[in-house]
Amino acid sequence: MIRLITVTNYLGDSIELDLARPEKTGIVVESITGLGPGTANINITEVSTNDGGLYNSSRLSRRNIVITLRYLWKKSIEDARQLSYKYFPIKKKLKLLIETDNRKAEIEGYVESNDPDIFSKDERADISIICPNPFFYSAGSDGNNTTIFFGIEPLFEFPFSNESLTECLLETGAVQNQTEKLITYDGDSEIGVTITIHAVGEASNITIYNTGTREIMRIDTDKLAKFTGSGIIAGDDIIICTVKGKKSITLQRAGKTTNILNCLVKNANWFQLAKGDNLFAYTADSGASNLQFKIENRIIYEGV
Repeated sequence: MIRLITVTNYLGDSIELDLARPEKTGIVVESITGLGPGTANINITEVSTNDGGLYNSSRLSRRNIVITLRYLWKKSIEDARQLSYKYFPIKKKLKLLIETDNRKAEIEGYVESNDPDIFSKDERADISIICPNPFFYSAGSDGNNTTIFFGIEPLFEFPFSNESLTECLLETGAVQNQTEKLITYDGDSEIGVTITIHAVGEASNITIYNTGTREIMRIDTDKLAKFTGSGIIAGDDIIICTVKGKKSITLQRAGKTTNILNCLVKNANWFQLAKGDNLFAYTADSGASNLQFKIENRIIYEGV
């Protein structure tokens, strides 16, 4: 069941539309369409000598979300209508955060139309939102999952209690020292990851593996040295993003960010998490113990 919809406009202003308490804003959410998995385009090649055809490819089209709002008499109808103009401005980008009983999901889109029925006794408006990316993404506390291989995993949370007067039970962090770790992904579709490698000392030729699919990414530190003046040194951060549409490899050194995509070896694979277990590992020709490694990912939902 959908409980709350938070709309954030292009200026960063937000409004919460509580489906059970519309009197808070004077706006009732009567209906929403376009929140399901959507419709895929299946491309079939016809074969003249056989019945039917052959599967060629498939893709998801853009998502069209249509929200029907009704304005309460408790507040000024004009105020409520003009409030919708503020949070659903034509042509502008917005973000929808939808909270249900068991998940929080967000999606970004552009307002195609905001069409009020001004002369109706019960004034309403149909708002059409076009979302170029048809997927919903995890939000809130589950918005970003972090898997730490080598480094310190933060554990201290508020509120806290020790539950003992004689024994220390609080943990502020745990030291992780692994070069291989399992990531369990529960999304509806494949998604890329963000890999962060922090160096506390020198290292050379880092290789990252997805052992389940046998995919490999390798950073050539000889090329890195020619390009930046040195290989991997203490304080370096290498950030690899394999998310579709945002693929990149950057080096952060001494406050400066450098594109080092050309240091990736040829025929490298851009990792994607598949539903279920994904086993990742990393090695280095030297200095592997000087690397602190973590992988971050979000979760994709096909519908709310």
